[in-house]
Amino acid sequence: MKYLVTGATGHLGQKVVNNIVDLVGASALTAAVHTPAKATALNVQGINVVPCDYLDVDVMIKAFTGQDVVIYIPSKTYDVLQRITEFENSIKALKQAHVASVVFVSFYADQENNPFTMSPYYAYAPRRLATTGLHYAVAKNSLYADPLVPYLPELIARKALIYPVGDQAMSFITLDDSAAAIATLATKPELRDQGQVYTLTQTQSLTMPALGDIMTAVTGHEIGYAPVTTKEFCRIYAEEGDGEELASMYAAGALGLFDQVTDDFHKITGTQPEDMAAFLKRSYQPEACAKS
Repeated sequence: MKYLVTGATGHLGQKVVNNIVDLVGASALTAAVHTPAKATALNVQGINVVPCDYLDVDVMIKAFTGQDVVIYIPSKTYDVLQRITEFENSIKALKQAHVASVVFVSFYADQENNPFTMSPYYAYAPRRLATTGLHYAVAKNSLYADPLVPYLPELIARKALIYPVGDQAMSFITLDDSAAAIATLATKPELRDQGQVYTLTQTQSLTMPALGDIMTAVTGHEIGYAPVTTKEFCRIYAEEGDGEELASMYAAGALGLFDQVTDDFHKITGTQPEDMAAFLKRSYQPEACAKS
């Protein structure tokens, strides 16, 4: 079997690549990347590297040809029309390259009433896959826990989380656990080829006061919960370029749309996902965080 991972140099993509190498070996894997020159580390591991551009069907056909399973990790653009165009181009390439199976990496923001900027895309993509005749599975990630670690110095200074989600809980998953589940799906046909949809979460969703309590215990600094308005959250993070999009995501959280908890990770891997307390204890290094 031959496996290809798109977005193979991204935060998630790198981890998926490493997991697949552990499961089936480097010779069975192709890493599809936008800029091959930046993927020399993958070449060193003996992994085949090919160019991949979601806006160029011919380039993708060449990359996908000869592959049995493609793990499709979308781009990070917040432009819904572009993201859908990229996906449509990818479907054309997958079909013309005669790829047998696809694992589509998604996000759990797909409800009809979800105000998150990218919700239309996440609702569209699995329904579109169902019309293609491709064998596929969908892995919907919950919120990544990992960005909380570099965010801790700011939270310590603020002494509070400020997410505008009120009393609603949200579910998380670590990048390591997400990657492990995705790689397992890719390498087990019985888990991936019947249009299965999985939602990857930890075993417990967390309200913001509960998350603050965990952070307080891990850091030794009091971190409470003092939510700002959605408008204020947008203003605070506008300079980072995604304030409006993040504010729309937490508006969805305030509606209770991100509190799902499933045992899908266990169904896929046979193990339990790392919980938030264990993850933060493992990941938090005060000196490193202070420099980030």
